[in-house]
Amino acid sequence: MGYCSFTHGSPNRFIPVYQSAISMKEQMAAHKIAHATLKGPSVVKEICIGLTLGLFAGGLWKMHHWNEQRKTRAFYDMLEKGEISVVVAEE
Repeated sequence: MGYCSFTHGSPNRFIPVYQSAISMKEQMAAHKIAHATLKGPSVVKEICIGLTLGLFAGGLWKMHHWNEQRKTRAFYDMLEKGEISVVVAEE
């Protein structure tokens, strides 16, 4: 940015002179930049996220439950066949 003085009036008055019209347009258009506006929560989005997380957690819990049932069933099957005993053997 350069400076230019007026030829009439006070010799100490200076005004800025822009070197190119592009920089002038850039400075003038700077206030027109779109900014993101904050919105409230989306009810449909929240419901979808909640359902997805709930189904995922429920599936994990059900898999854990089935695994525990399988272990219990295997224990009682082995106990019935006589492969294991719950009585401590005497020495």
